Amino acid sequence: MLFPLTVVVLVAAVCLLAAAGWYAARSRVVDDRLLLVAGVTELALLVQLVVCVAHLGRVPGGGAEQATFAAYAITLPFVPPAALFLALKEKTRWSMGVVAVGAFSIAVMTARLQQIWNLRG
Repeated sequence: MLFPLTVVVLVAAVCLLAAAGWYAARSRVVDDRLLLVAGVTELALLVQLVVCVAHLGRVPGGGAEQATFAAYAITLPFVPPAALFLALKEKTRWSMGVVAVGAFSIAVMTARLQQIWNLRG
């Protein structure tokens, strides 16, 4: 996997996390700016998915690591839409908590993808 792509996804996820935290602190609900940040994050995740699927055969570590790598890569693009859907349905400050947890999940799973990719052996 490409390290610069991982950095882009991590930066996008941290920006989404920070925006959701800011919105939660201000008791704001989803608006166009938050949707824009989530859209950029989603675009980065879709590019990451294409790269991961293209390089799936070169994942070191065997079958179990390949399965984890594929599962994370395929699951990640579903996180922002699901979190935003829940945030749009729940019109309280806690809806931003859902978006923040989703953004944190994206960061952790992307870091794990890079960790799997860097396995040697």
